[in-house]
Amino acid sequence: MNILESLAVLGLLIVIHEAGHFLAARCQGIHVNGFSIGFGPALFKKTNNGVTYAIRAIPLGGFVSFPDEDEESDIPKNDPNLLRNRPIWQRAIVISAGVIANLLLAWIVLIGQNTFIGLPGEPEPGVLLVTIQPGQAAESAGLIPGDRIITINGNNLGSGQEAVQNLVKTIKGSPNKKLELDLIREGNRNSLTLSPTNQKGIGKVGAQLQPNVTGEMRPPSDFFEVLNQADLQFTDLLSKTIEGYKGLFTDFATTSQQLSGPVKIIEIGAQLSEQGSSGVILFAALISINLAVLNSLPLPLLDGGQMVLLLIEVIRGRPVPERLQIAFIQSGFVLLVGLSIVLIVKDTSQLPIVRQLIGR
Repeated sequence: MNILESLAVLGLLIVIHEAGHFLAARCQGIHVNGFSIGFGPALFKKTNNGVTYAIRAIPLGGFVSFPDEDEESDIPKNDPNLLRNRPIWQRAIVISAGVIANLLLAWIVLIGQNTFIGLPGEPEPGVLLVTIQPGQAAESAGLIPGDRIITINGNNLGSGQEAVQNLVKTIKGSPNKKLELDLIREGNRNSLTLSPTNQKGIGKVGAQLQPNVTGEMRPPSDFFEVLNQADLQFTDLLSKTIEGYKGLFTDFATTSQQLSGPVKIIEIGAQLSEQGSSGVILFAALISINLAVLNSLPLPLLDGGQMVLLLIEVIRGRPVPERLQIAFIQSGFVLLVGLSIVLIVKDTSQLPIVRQLIGR
């Protein structure tokens, strides 16, 4: 059931992203002829009011198509309602609408959580491990999701965000050193030794941490408290996501080893859903923000790549030649599919059941 919940959430987030592009175009009167979830051959499709809605075989995203790209379209090339014939600012709205939709959705679900489920109670001592990356130092030490680290080298971590900061600071400053941890697992106290790996002089363990908020949720005092908490959660998730993607440009060799594909994303969702509805909501917000930031990157096929083409058009005073645009998009598709296949193979090989089968 946890895996099905994760798949449902991921599928919904993709639909929301593409719906952002679709609605931004339709609201401006721009012609749209396709709305697809996935790539490749259509498994299901239905045409309504000139738009073909489809679910496709390769579930690695989705796309909205326009008659501009259809050589068989009977719409005149000079039709003012074709996307390419609209002013640059209107095209920019269509391109950026998917990212905006994902960011807005993340903020809304956090507001919904705080309104209907409640606000976190006072944090208890220690730090909660949310997810563990296979093959990293945390897994090698025997840590598992749900562990609550109380002390490190005999020193109490404290509680709340301060406890997370204390643990992270110690880990980063201890590459290749042994750290003695006291933790609580299923109500029992345990001790483990953790040895952070050395990545350019900084200790890394491969775990997602959060304050140990295990008490009952409390109702908000008013809607302003709901908004304030949602803003804090949203800003924290967004800043951490941007920081993570920044590593692709500043330290690609290290960050690329930590990239996760669809299989790992579903596994993380399954782990978070074990925490109940609050975990599912955290997963939805986290992945929605990740989709927004990922699509903002200036890479072919992504929304950021399309914005780059618009920027070049502004600078040149005329559109990029069509053959170059096609080559740009096709190279992006090959890159996306190739990277996805590599990540799927890597993530699948690291699943616990697969690692047991191959004797690792």
